[in-house]
Amino acid sequence: MANSAQARKRARQAESHRLRNVAHRSTVRTYIKKVDAAIESGDQAAAASALANAQPVIDKMVGKGILHRNKAARHKSRLAARIRSMAQA
Repeated sequence: MANSAQARKRARQAESHRLRNVAHRSTVRTYIKKVDAAIESGDQAAAASALANAQPVIDKMVGKGILHRNKAARHKSRLAARIRSMAQA
């Protein structure tokens, strides 16, 4: 357990940051699930719209350090590829 005042404060800060990060991560996952649901429904326009809404959120989380930039790029790329494949099918 933290013994100094500085360590106690850092422990409090770490907990509040952890809770904020959990909320941000949950938001990103929700947006990704919305894109997945639109793709599963077969509506390409809705899927493209959902992806357009999700991309800035994903990029914002990269800036905050919640997601690694490569992971964010991988998510965006795979979702876009799934949407593109809907047009061909």
